[in-house]
Order: sequence, then structure tokens, then C-alpha cells
Amino acid sequence: MSRSHDFRSAHRREAHRAKPTSFRCVNCRLDVPTDAPGTQHRNHCPACLWSRHVDDQSGDRAMLDECGSGMEPIAISVRGRGEWVIIHRCTGCGELDANRSAGDDSPLLLLRLAVKPLALSPFPLDRLALV
Repeated sequence: MSRSHDFRSAHRREAHRAKPTSFRCVNCRLDVPTDAPGTQHRNHCPACLWSRHVDDQSGDRAMLDECGSGMEPIAISVRGRGEWVIIHRCTGCGELDANRSAGDDSPLLLLRLAVKPLALSPFPLDRLALV
């Protein structure tokens, strides 16, 4: 077998390992495919919306060895054109990160996050009637 053939085979195996096709959710343990509608770098579970602290910049996986902790979905933000973004807080280091929602994310969980501030109002909502 030629030396160049060995190199190409090893390179193909390495490239295949570098791009996994799925990951296991740190929260609910679901096997999640890495491709998702509406995003290039899926980094959260569509069933429970939890993520893992693996990126410093989108898709770089630089934080995997440094932190790698679970990231809890804590809020929803809406960008200028109506794009929903999930705000995650790392359970290990406390860092906040904004991640684009994907087309197959649980609509119920997205809505629950969006209305959470209304459900946990710092004042009685019936006082609004007096304003």
C-alpha cells in the first residue's frame, strides 16, 4: 500500500471524527443531531433547550476542555427582525450566551421561557388595573 494512500485514509478518518453527527444532551440525555433547521451550529437540545459550554466563538469548541458544563436556558430575546434567541447561563462558570433558536425547538418550552417574567412578576399584576 502506498504512503499517500495511508495518509489520505488517515486524513478522511480524522476529518470524519472532527465533525460528529450527533451529541448527547447534558440535561435530558437525548441523542441530538448536529444539523438543525435555521442554524449552522446546533448547540442546544430541541427537547429541553439545554446547551453545553463548548464554544468561545460560534462553532469553535474552544471551551470544551476549559469548562464544558451544562448551560441552562433562562430567557428569550428577540432580535430586530423577529428572530428568537435563547439566553443560556453556564452552570459551571456563570457565563451568559445567546443562541439562535432552531426550527425544531420545542415551541412550548420557547413560549414558557418567553412568558416567565410575566409569571414571576415582582409586583401584584392586579395593581396594573389601578394605573
